[in-house]
Formats: sequence, structure tokens, C-alpha cells
Amino acid sequence: MEFKELVAKSEERVRDFHEMVKLGLHCNHGDFMPAVHYPPIVKYPPITEEEMFRGYTPPEDGLMDVYYHIPFCPKRCVYCHYPSQYGASDCEKDRYIDAMSKEIDIYKARLGMDKIKLRVALAGGGTPTDLTPKQLDRFLKMFTSKCDMSHLKQFNYDVDPWTLVGPDGEERLRIMKDYGVDRLTIGIQSPNEHIIRRMNRAHDKKTALESIKNTLRHGYQLDIEFIFGYPEQSLEIWYEDLKEMVTLDSPEIQFYRLKVEAYGDQQGNIKKWEEIHPDDVPPVDDTMRMKQMAIDYLAEHGYHENLRRVFTRKKTDISLYAFNQCCLLYDQMSFGQTAFSSLRDRFVLNTQYFDEYYQKISEGKLPFNRGYVRDAEAQQRWCLILPLKNWFLRKCHYKKMTGVDLETTKYYPIIQRLKQYDLVEETPTAVKLTPKGAFFADEVVELFYDSRFTPFERKFYNDGPLNPYRV
Repeated sequence: MEFKELVAKSEERVRDFHEMVKLGLHCNHGDFMPAVHYPPIVKYPPITEEEMFRGYTPPEDGLMDVYYHIPFCPKRCVYCHYPSQYGASDCEKDRYIDAMSKEIDIYKARLGMDKIKLRVALAGGGTPTDLTPKQLDRFLKMFTSKCDMSHLKQFNYDVDPWTLVGPDGEERLRIMKDYGVDRLTIGIQSPNEHIIRRMNRAHDKKTALESIKNTLRHGYQLDIEFIFGYPEQSLEIWYEDLKEMVTLDSPEIQFYRLKVEAYGDQQGNIKKWEEIHPDDVPPVDDTMRMKQMAIDYLAEHGYHENLRRVFTRKKTDISLYAFNQCCLLYDQMSFGQTAFSSLRDRFVLNTQYFDEYYQKISEGKLPFNRGYVRDAEAQQRWCLILPLKNWFLRKCHYKKMTGVDLETTKYYPIIQRLKQYDLVEETPTAVKLTPKGAFFADEVVELFYDSRFTPFERKFYNDGPLNPYRV
């Protein structure tokens, strides 16, 4: 489709957006909060290690998904909401690797494990490849030695382009492959040179393209990520981005809307940027156009949304880590500063402070500082929100996880109301979002939140039939 046709087709979603504001589903200032976890990650109260593990036992099959966090970057991206160390020395990185090694041992001992029976793994950051090749090899040797790798289905790394080019980049790609890493997500964020500079990224377009070429040549499953709604990003620039995306031979493409308010442990500089340069911010209507333009253009080139905001040509080309966590609700343990663990009916975050992280581990403690053990009601909400947003809700799985039939809960009338507005559809076995509901997925599932966790104050929602404070 050409530019004018894509824009014209996107107008329906703009009208839907204004309808959702009128109905009270979408906040009236147009901002959003990604429904990534329940409760939202910024809402967790303090918790101790003893409170976190009270009454918990590992899964019967012993299998775990694992995330580990490497909080180092060469520079701070304007949009980043997570605390990292920028330009850290090799000595500091070695210290962190040593601390994480001890953390893993403490966690294993706490759960009575000799080795972690690994199902899937994900390394994120920061930039988890912001290590020298020698450090990366040492880290992966340490990590894999503490895991039973015989059941491993997928090993993911979220990486930045600059770490995959040149002699060191080639060496990192070889090292990761040697230790079983088979899927890389590369944060391209934009193929537009001007926007890349505005983001304060550590790469340029040439580096991004080279990193993709190198990744495919080494035989990795590839995912590339992009941001829309960025300051100075016009509809014309986004259209050129889309045209370039589909030429990059990636089996998987993700795009996500710029988030201004912090949803991690540190407010991104993007908020200050937008306060100083408000005229650079795309209108909310244009962000809605950008999203629908991407959906339509990618579909035209064979990419379909097989996991929320994940577009692939084959349904199997997705992150199993994300699918397991958000759709199947499997237990997942995590290591590193700011990392979070999701264990059946509880969720816990590691400290965001480096000094506290090192101190607790030196004392033989896990570096938890916030968390939530869900009661029966919160568990029912959680088991509904994450699968419905990201995939679809299977009624039999819901009963297995909660012990109750979906139809008997107080959330079922909300589903019926959403059906009236063509936001969800229901079969005897499942509930799923319609195309319109998927477009507003975050807002739809936030109707199932306890009002304490509704993203915005009541005054920012119109008093319509889908107001989250009314349902």
C-alpha cells in the first residue's frame, strides 16, 4: 500500500480511539501504561525473602524459565526507564558477574536445587552484550554450568547493534552460539538516522544493518524492534521506516509505542525532552495512525500479530520466554539488579540500587526489595489479564490456575460488556480480543484491575460505561 492509502485506512482506528475516550476506556489525555504485569511493576510494596517464599514449592516437573539482567550500556538512551551504569569499567563488570554467580547459588539453595532445570532463558539489560568477548565467555560458562540444559527449548539475548559488528561483534556471536544461544532480539528502534541520534543510541543505521546481516549469517533466529510515536517522527518518516523494515529479512518484527512516564525504576529523559520541546511530539491521533499503518503494511508483506505487538510470518517465530510468562503463566526466576521473578502466585523484584544489590548478596541474601503474594482474587485477575492481552484466554487453563470457572467470577460480566462494544469475542472454550480490542489491548485488560492499580486518576477518564472505576 502507498502512503496515502495507509493513512486513509488508519482513520477508522483514530475514530475508534475517540470513541474509547468517550466511553471512558481510554484516558482522555491520550497517554497509556503498558499492561506488562499485574499488579503494575511500579506498584509493588516492600517484601522480605521470607515472605516471598512462604508456602512456595517449585513446579512438579522442576522446569524453570530464567531471565538474567546485565545493567551496562555505553550511553543512556533518551527513552530508557531503567537504571544502568554507563561506560562502566571492566572491573565493575567483573564484580557484577561475580555477584550474579553468588546470587544464582543462593537462589538454587533457597529452592533446594542442585542445578536449575532450564526450559527457556532470556538475557536482557541494559545491554547484556556490553561485555568484552572474554567476559561474555566467562559469564556464559558460569551460567550454563549452574543449569541443566537438557530440556532447553530456546535461549534468547536482547542486544544492541553495535555489540554485533567488527571483530569483537563476530566473536560475541560465535561465543553465544557455542553456549546454546539461538535467538537474538536487536533493538534497532529506528532506521532513520535523525531519529537514531535523537534517541541517543550507540549505533547508526550502517551499524544496525551490519548487525542484522551478521546475525543471520551466524544462523540465529532474528527479531528486530522499533519504536513509534517518537518526537520529530512524522507519518512520512514512519512510512519510510515500515518500507525498510520488511526488506531486512527478519522473521520477526516488534514495534511499540514510546512510553513517556516511567514504567521501570527510573524516569527516562524523554519526559524532560517532551516538556522542553512539546511541539516535537506527534499528536496522539498520529500515534494511532502509526500503529494501524504498521499493522496493515506488515500484513501486506506476510507479517501477522502472533503475540501482542509481535509480528511474524510463522506462528512459531516468537519468544518462548514471553509466551511462557504471559500466556502459559509458567514459573520464571530472575537474576541481577532490577530483575523480577514470577512464581505461580507471587511476583518479586530485585533492588534497583547497585550498592544494595552487592550488599545483600555479600550477606548471603537474595536482593529482593519489592513483591506481592497474590490472594485468590488477585490470582483470578492475573490469570485473566496476561493471557487475554497477549494471546487469548483458555477457560480450561483459567480453571486449572485459579480453581474456579471463569463464568462464576465477578469478571465475567465485564467480558459481556466488552463484547457489546466489539472488543472481545467468546466461544465455549475461550475468550479473545477482537481486532479492535487488540488495538486497545492495554486499556481493555485494565478494566480487570483492582482500582488501586488503575494507571491514571479517575479525573482522567470520561464517565462512560467502560470507565475502569465504574465496571
